Amino acid sequence: MKVTKTKTGSELFVEIDGDINTVTAPELNAQVGEDLEGITSLVLDFKKVAYVSSAGLRVLLVMYKTMTAQNGDMVIRHVNKDVLDIFSMTGFNHFLKVE
Repeated sequence: MKVTKTKTGSELFVEIDGDINTVTAPELNAQVGEDLEGITSLVLDFKKVAYVSSAGLRVLLVMYKTMTAQNGDMVIRHVNKDVLDIFSMTGFNHFLKVE
């Protein structure tokens, strides 16, 4: 998995290339988590993400809770149908903003 981050003021844009699974989720958590302080807008680009495991869902939940605690906003863009199905089956679609 490759993570590309662009920080502009209080916005953090993260492009993820690869699956978010048991192996890669801790890396994503570490790379994004280190930059969340002071961020009010977190945008995750899932254009190149084909799969999210339960470990990946946990990382997304931690990010969501961090952003909510900071009165920030988190948006996930370019989500494919398979990942949308995972969000629906797990109920994540009820609180995650997906564009």
